[in-house]
Amino acid sequence: MERKWKQILEQWKDNLSRKNQLLLIFLVGILLLVVAFPVSKKDSKAEKTIQETSSVRNVQTSLENYEEYLEKRLTNALESVDGVGRTEIVITLKSSGQKIVEKDQSINNQSDSNTNEAGITNSSETKSSDGTSIYERQSDGTEIPYVSKELTPEIAGVLVVADGGDNAVVVKNITDAIRALFGVEAHKIKIMKRTDT
Repeated sequence: MERKWKQILEQWKDNLSRKNQLLLIFLVGILLLVVAFPVSKKDSKAEKTIQETSSVRNVQTSLENYEEYLEKRLTNALESVDGVGRTEIVITLKSSGQKIVEKDQSINNQSDSNTNEAGITNSSETKSSDGTSIYERQSDGTEIPYVSKELTPEIAGVLVVADGGDNAVVVKNITDAIRALFGVEAHKIKIMKRTDT
């Protein structure tokens, strides 16, 4: 078997010139490169998609946790108010909040004034500013932007289902409490009577 391969290779060498052999080896090398590269790109795209998906899930989870936290605190507060009774609260958020990144600002002002032969003074002023983000190094060596301020998510609306939801005084008290706590406009607050089930 081994002799057959040697004979085939020797015949191949005899039939092909030196240039053709190099060309064939070069083409085989390019073919191997073409086959190898798309596989790694697909993997990196898949990994990037997985990372983006998990990041979106983390944001959604934190928003849901924040909504639940607000709902529980408001439920506890309202249930202790006279006439409200048992409550169920639904809070919806308008946005996911905002993180304000600290930037290193540099501002340049430049002024020029020229006086021509007629005694007229021309002046020009140029202002430019440049901001670069400030990063902080984590314990694992990664750098993340330094967040100087974090704004909480804005509340889109509040639904309160309460035992005392049919009493006008209770409805006004609930509405005033929600407006004071969250700064939500009155038309974004709905109070309803709880059914006995």
